[in-house]
This record gives sequence, C-alpha cells and structure tokens, in this order.
Amino acid sequence: MKNIKTKKLKTVNGKTLIVTVDVSKDKHSGYCRCPDGTEMKPFEFFNNGRGFGEFWNRISKTKKDHNLEEIVFGFESTGPYAEPLLQYLRKRAVRIVQVNPMHTKRLKELQGNSPNKTDYKDPKVIADIIELGHALTVVVPEGAAADLRRLTQARERSMQRRIVLLNQLHDLVYLLFPEFLQVMKDMKTKTAQYLLKHYPTPQGLEEYGLEELTKTLKKVSRGKLGKGRAEALYEAAKMSVGIIEGQRSMVLEVKEILTHIEASDQFIDSIEKEMAHTLKQIPYSRFILSLEGIGEVTAAGLIGEVGDFNKFTTIAEIEKLAGLDLFEISSGKHKGTRRISKRGRSLMRKLLFFASLNVVRKGGVLHEAYQRLLKGGKPKLKALIAIARKLLRIIFALVRNHSVYVTDYCKPQLKMAA
Repeated sequence: MKNIKTKKLKTVNGKTLIVTVDVSKDKHSGYCRCPDGTEMKPFEFFNNGRGFGEFWNRISKTKKDHNLEEIVFGFESTGPYAEPLLQYLRKRAVRIVQVNPMHTKRLKELQGNSPNKTDYKDPKVIADIIELGHALTVVVPEGAAADLRRLTQARERSMQRRIVLLNQLHDLVYLLFPEFLQVMKDMKTKTAQYLLKHYPTPQGLEEYGLEELTKTLKKVSRGKLGKGRAEALYEAAKMSVGIIEGQRSMVLEVKEILTHIEASDQFIDSIEKEMAHTLKQIPYSRFILSLEGIGEVTAAGLIGEVGDFNKFTTIAEIEKLAGLDLFEISSGKHKGTRRISKRGRSLMRKLLFFASLNVVRKGGVLHEAYQRLLKGGKPKLKALIAIARKLLRIIFALVRNHSVYVTDYCKPQLKMAA
C-alpha cells in the first residue's frame, strides 16, 4: 500500500499543469492550476466539438506560457456526460485521472465550512484532491474492450427492464389467476409464459381440457412436466378465485408484457453472442476463461468494466476500481469491522459476486477456500465477497503472467501458457 501512495503523490510534480472540469450536460466548467499556485479563473465551455477545441487551446496556451511539461486532467466520476470529453482528450498528450464524488463533497465542506456547491467551486476542489494524491487511475476502453463495455451495459439495462416486466406480469396474473403462481412457481420459464400467452385466464384453461393441457405441457417443457402438473393446474383453474371484472383488459396487457419479455430475451441472447464474438479479439481473454466457473459473459463483462487489465500495475488499483478495497472505522478501544468500500464500479462487483457463486459450488475451483472461510466463522455473504476478491486477484495474476489456470493439483497453481 505504501508503494501505491508514493506513486499517487508523484502524479503531480513541479512541471505539471493541473486541469480539472466540473462536468454537466450542456456546459462544463474548466479550471487550471500551475505548480507555483498560479490559477486560471474557472471558465465555461460547451459540450461540443467547438467547445472542446476552445478548452484545449486555452489549457495548451497556459502550459506553454508557464513553461510546463505535462498536463494532468481530472474530473469527478459521475454520469455519462464526461465520456465525449474523455474520448477527445485520450488522443492528446494528457494524463487522465478521476476523483471520487465523496472526496469532493467532504473536502469542499472542510475548506469552506459550508455545503455550498457551485460550478466554480467544484473544479478547484477536484484540483486540491489531485494535489493531495487521491486521484484514481482512468483507463478509457479502446477497440474491442470499448465494445465489450457497451455490450455489458446494454445487457444489464435489458436485464433490469426484464425484471420490471416480470414484476408487472406477476401482479396481473395474481389478479387473473392467483393459483397459477402456486402451481407453476416460476414465471420466467418458457412453459409458464407459453401458457399465459395462450390461456391467461382460468376459464380458458378449463375449456382447453385436461387431456390437451397434458399434451401441451409435455411438448413445451420437452418432457419435464407431465400429467401430474397438468392435473394440478386444471384443478386450480376449476377452483380459481381470479377476478372476472375487467378481465379482458388485463389479458390484453398480459399479452403485451409477454411480447416485450420475449423481445427482451431475444435481444439479450443476441448481445451475449456478440460478446462472445468480440471477446475473441482480446488476446488475454483465454487466460481468464481457463478459470473454470468464469464464462464468456462474465469474462467479457469484466474486461469491459476494467478497460484493459494490462494498464494496471497492482491488484490494489483494480480492487479500488471495483469497490472491493477494504476499510474499517476504528477509534480508541473500538475496533471496527472490515468492509468493502463499494465506491467503485457496481456492475464489476456484481459480475464478480455471481462468478463467486459458480466457483464455490461443490467441485468448484474455490470450493475448499469457501468452506475454510465458513468454518472460520464468516457469514456466507462475507465469505462470498472474500471469494470475489480472491477471484479478482487470480484473474489479475493470470493476465499479468500470461498464464492459464491449472486445477489438477490439490492447491491451485499458475502454469505458464505455451
């Protein structure tokens, strides 16, 4: 940790121009500070090509006028509005860093003893944080990695929309045919959705008849469901207490929701295929995939979120990026509990958490490590988070060493790839 701190403090030296921006949707607020304390009054520029050009000309002139050698550009990591500017600066001689909004808020109140927030105050505070050495590494994804980030985010948004649709469907089915939920249990299955699409009411299912229902269940579920489930569903339809008033309107909405769910499933499937195709363009992806329990979607998502594993020199940097770095609050005799900060990329944490569920299963590569944590008294959730951290360290080591993961030994080892 000491080495990382030293590295951060060296981010700014006597020949560095600090440039910061308070990002907004239409107009950004820029600010420059020289090593001797000379500063430029905060200025506004539009979030477009002409505005970016004016911004770059102004900071380039400041650098030249004060005989400085490099520019460090910092911004607060909030929302998507900074991305066009980052892509613009990525092609120029600038080192890009970001600061945590929590740091900005706290330092701002400390300096001014006021929660006052303005577009002219914020960029100065961001510069203070960079000078203190608390800025974080920014890796702007390029090429295939950039595509993977967009695909991962698109998949996540689609999954969230699908959850909303399923919740809406659940509410309507509870009114139309509440017993359906007791018999079929899971509305995410294709069999349940097929029945709701064609026979959404208990009256329709009863008219369809037990014999035809049995045949349909066997066919749609590919033999997984048979006569027993058909009889239970048929009896439930006969005794249903579902609402009849306004039934036709609810049926229309059920069918509409099911159409959207089907379209969402198709879109997610196409995204995952594209992710798998794009992943092949990342040379080191095969090292990550060699770890049993890490699939193509997870590997693609992690690379997209990180940007490029090769641009990080220590695991601590990536742990901070994921918000999996540990902290504790202790004072005097009070010893605080160690927790993860959760201040990084939430989607990256989610991917690692679900991957940890795969690797701790019986026969999984980290099953024994997980069991040791449980025997040591750790609650299941904390043990899974510890496994997620361990998983990230292993992935980082595999990429750094150009190695594949070997599971043939009692203790996992890294073997150099041919």
